[in-house]
Amino acid sequence: MTIATHERYAQMLDAARRGGYAYPAINVTSTQTLNAALQGFAEAESDGIIQVSVGGADYFSGQSVRDRVIGSLAFAAFAHEVAARYPHIVVALHTDHCARQYLDEWVRPLLRHEIDQVAHGREPAFQSHMWDGSTVPLSENLDIAEELLEQSVKAHTILEIEIGAVGGEEDGHSAQIDEKLYSTPADGVKVAQRLGLGERGLYMAAFTFGNVHGAYKPGIVKLRPELLGDIQHEVAEAVRAGRVTSMPRAFADSWRDANDGIGGDEVAAEKPFALVFHGGSGSRPEEIAEAVSHGVVKMNVDTDTQYAFTRAVAAHMFEHYDGVLKIDGEVGEKRFYDPRSWGSEAESAMAARVVEACQQLGSAGRALK
Repeated sequence: MTIATHERYAQMLDAARRGGYAYPAINVTSTQTLNAALQGFAEAESDGIIQVSVGGADYFSGQSVRDRVIGSLAFAAFAHEVAARYPHIVVALHTDHCARQYLDEWVRPLLRHEIDQVAHGREPAFQSHMWDGSTVPLSENLDIAEELLEQSVKAHTILEIEIGAVGGEEDGHSAQIDEKLYSTPADGVKVAQRLGLGERGLYMAAFTFGNVHGAYKPGIVKLRPELLGDIQHEVAEAVRAGRVTSMPRAFADSWRDANDGIGGDEVAAEKPFALVFHGGSGSRPEEIAEAVSHGVVKMNVDTDTQYAFTRAVAAHMFEHYDGVLKIDGEVGEKRFYDPRSWGSEAESAMAARVVEACQQLGSAGRALK
């Protein structure tokens, strides 16, 4: 097994929350970048998450087709085939940042497809989907989240939600860098009251604490990772006070009897949410470490791996420009313009950045046996 089952994915997320580490969630846009992500996880001896965005799914289907559902299913089918050659790690497949305008043409059709797969005794194509409600009022965000959570249970998938806005730009979706980037502990209580804490279905929550997509110079992004701790604490107190009636639970019952005398439910009681970190490119190591300490189990990595891949391609082209190009009537050198030559260099460079992410988040060397 290399593509996670629903149960295995739950175990992965439990192990990360209990063990104080997180999984890199690597965005991919092609079979090359997908292979690079798998290579990186294998080299790091880390389980992980590989995801496709709305634009990535569109691109996967081909620029003359541009069908997000077709692109997503093609990505998943390819991943299932090639990932089987990496038997010592487990990866989950995820769709990233589905805003309201894309629900009916992307995630809802995928969930219907997966519900049918499960009804016929098969595993779903994906293991989790993200609903990005950052641009709608919280009440509407949670209305849609409730509906999607119900469908996710039927599809044997895990839902990811976003509470608050992430600044910057991704796939043409942008938000300003301002106070809207900070969720509040009260927001966390509302989420727990509406969606429960695991008993109604498994979900991850991306509360915002100043996150910004893209690449920025130091000083532009003002992260407040301590806010995640405040949210976790407020919800834990709300449970104890009876303001939240559901009890926090571990994602996988089989992991309740954890090592070191710390039960999975005890950890869940203090970290009620399995958290997600978006827009982490350029964050200081201490900021990432603090966010993970508060229960982040998944951190999206996109900008840095894009750059690592393309930087290697640029280096190849500059170094071998007279072989890549047919200059002054010459014929060039096929071994340099063969896409496999620069492609393999790009994949290795991106894989190295995935290894770095695994090491930084603490998942390296901790693939579940």
